[in-house]
Amino acid sequence: MGAQWGQLAKYRNIVTFRLSPYELKPFAGAFSVGLPNTIRRIRGQFFRVTPPFVVAYLVYDWATAENERLSRKNPKDYENDV
Repeated sequence: MGAQWGQLAKYRNIVTFRLSPYELKPFAGAFSVGLPNTIRRIRGQFFRVTPPFVVAYLVYDWATAENERLSRKNPKDYENDV
């Protein structure tokens, strides 16, 4: 009554290729091509990414130190307490 599974629709002018997972090399070129490419990309983006993080860290460090300084009590206010 119906078509067999896998033959439910007909496509014209479409070519499909499949590779066996046993014939693939998943790490082909990972160290000879991938690692140098990663280093090149990091070097290319270093001066775009690093300055905002450095500025943000300096602002955070300054704000934390300033908060600690302002939160401290003045010891001279308590000199005469018994």
